[in-house]
Amino acid sequence: MNETLELKLSLLPDSPGCYLMKSQGKIIYVGKAVNLKNRVRQYFHPSKNHTPKVRAMVEKIDDFDIMLVDGELEAFLLECNLIKLHMPRYNILLKDDKHYPYIRIDPREDFPKVELVRKMDRDGARYFGPYQGATVVREVMDVVRMVFPIRTCNRRIDPARPQRPCVHHQIGQCLAPCAGKVSSEEYRALIGRVMDFLGGKYAPVVDELTQRMQEASRAMNYERAALYRDRLRAVEAVMQKQKTLSTAQADQDVLAVAPYGADAIVELLMIRSGRLIDSEHFVFDGAAEDAPWEILTQFILQYYDKTNMPPQELLLSVDLPEKDVLEQLLTELHGRRVYLNHPMRGDKVKLVNMALKNLKDEAAKRDKQLARTRERTVLAMEELGKVLGLDKPPRRIEGYDISNTQGVLSVASMVVMIDGVCAHKEYRHFRIKTVEGPNDFASMKEVITRRLAHAAREFQERAAAGLPPEGGHFTDLPDLILIDGGRGQLNAALEAMGNSPYDIPMFGLAKRIEEIVLPYSDDSLLLDRHSNALHAIQRLRDEAHRFAITHHRALRGKQAVGSRLEAIPGVGPARRKALMKHFKTMEELKNASLEELEQVPSLPKNAAEAVFRALHPPETPPEKE
Repeated sequence: MNETLELKLSLLPDSPGCYLMKSQGKIIYVGKAVNLKNRVRQYFHPSKNHTPKVRAMVEKIDDFDIMLVDGELEAFLLECNLIKLHMPRYNILLKDDKHYPYIRIDPREDFPKVELVRKMDRDGARYFGPYQGATVVREVMDVVRMVFPIRTCNRRIDPARPQRPCVHHQIGQCLAPCAGKVSSEEYRALIGRVMDFLGGKYAPVVDELTQRMQEASRAMNYERAALYRDRLRAVEAVMQKQKTLSTAQADQDVLAVAPYGADAIVELLMIRSGRLIDSEHFVFDGAAEDAPWEILTQFILQYYDKTNMPPQELLLSVDLPEKDVLEQLLTELHGRRVYLNHPMRGDKVKLVNMALKNLKDEAAKRDKQLARTRERTVLAMEELGKVLGLDKPPRRIEGYDISNTQGVLSVASMVVMIDGVCAHKEYRHFRIKTVEGPNDFASMKEVITRRLAHAAREFQERAAAGLPPEGGHFTDLPDLILIDGGRGQLNAALEAMGNSPYDIPMFGLAKRIEEIVLPYSDDSLLLDRHSNALHAIQRLRDEAHRFAITHHRALRGKQAVGSRLEAIPGVGPARRKALMKHFKTMEELKNASLEELEQVPSLPKNAAEAVFRALHPPETPPEKE
């Protein structure tokens, strides 16, 4: 412990507040305490009760700050805000910060709208939700508009100045309040039915649609009957997604927590008007050692805010020691009483058990996903190493491919797979410089030669500068090289390898029958089509081909536009370079307006006009017969 820590520990007050643990000037943990003196000192007392996570954190602490407040509630609020602001490494962090959408209706308006919003305000309007995503909201709103002829426009409605109704009125999807076709009282009565529907009262709508469909069918108006049938199916689809859990018409969130490996998962069930409308899970990295009540407390503090209001009741899988303070905080946030309950019996326990069941299901899914990922990566590399007779599974594999059009603008791609996963930041392009014409063998020899020469030069440069080999662009040599092609391409690559100071295993993959071509041998291998090793090298080969051909197409487009620029008077190499640097891509340059072209540095107005005319030639009128 340094002198700064010892001095600050001796000066800690017996007051409530927050403390900010620091390491090299960076905040690594934020906490709160009713008594800062007692709480902060506990971290620096040797204790077997400290978790490995706390011990690791304390070893890094070299300073701390405190912020004093008046009471426990203020400490809660301050801690929540500081965690969201600094995202400290050792805090329990909710990383999902998206705002959930709601459906908003303001019944006080003369002609209310049904709209999607991302924020729930205390403005007297009715809010329905939250929903898990905007897509779900739009599906519900589409059904509402299909069933109820409400307005969807943003027109300002003035009964004294009627407007011409739009096409929605003509097809029966709007009562046209803008044209004075319906009174305010009648329209608000319709909106009342919409709010009942969104609140989960589907039966009246289903009965009405069924009756209208049958009446239209008896009258042999089959077109109208089909319309009501489609609306009925849409309503039933919404009903199927929302399971009825309670007849109490309650708004509740059910929260359950469980450890998963080194992490912890929180399951959230959203119940609105007694119906389960959504469920979601949240993963807290490295939180398995934290107490379940602490994880739920941090989830509640970080999840609910002014844009995501809590419902009237939260049902919890564990009891919270600081429940009273949290209830007070949420009540102030929501504007009405919010209850935190840990039920022990009855229907509410069934809801908590349902959340725990969902947690187990999520854990099982994650186990299967991890097993599948392991098969595609670790086990695939082990299998590939055995198939090719390597001493150990390859960590880094590089794949190479050549792309050109009849030998023009030949390029090569180098793609990288590390531990069975594509490492996109390691990808490289090569322009073929010494080969003329469509000669893939010579091109492959050139690119392997250049890649290994780059590595040898970087090793020497870094050694001369006293730097470690790690960190260079080409100093991380592969354990294995994949050549996209057959015997000819592989032999060319082997020849390049022979002229270098390195001896790296390599093989080819022929596309016709996915045949593994072995070096210095006429033999080849055919792996089972379900082999994880085969799937891994196929992914790498396809990536090499995609990366090469994408770059080749970009060069062709650049050459085409560059050729057109060369023919423009007053646009020389320097100005062409300035154009390409400013617009980055050919597409951006071709789509640029004259005003945007005039913003290019070192391009005068007359040159910008010439470029614009060249890239946007006037259309030739058709010849008269």
